[in-house]
Amino acid sequence: METKEIVFKALEGAGKPLKGGEIAEITGIDKKEIDKVIKKLVTEGKINSPVRCFYAPVK
Repeated sequence: METKEIVFKALEGAGKPLKGGEIAEITGIDKKEIDKVIKKLVTEGKINSPVRCFYAPVK
């Protein structure tokens, strides 16, 4: 599974917006890598930031 898919599934499963650090803890992936993936997912329109520094899947 790609890092992007892992991050997206973690956000979906959380049921609430998460910070990059929280996603890193859940997935075990380095936070710098998480930040890159978050940027890609936001650009693709799959996630958004309802509150500054928190991310959630677009519904």
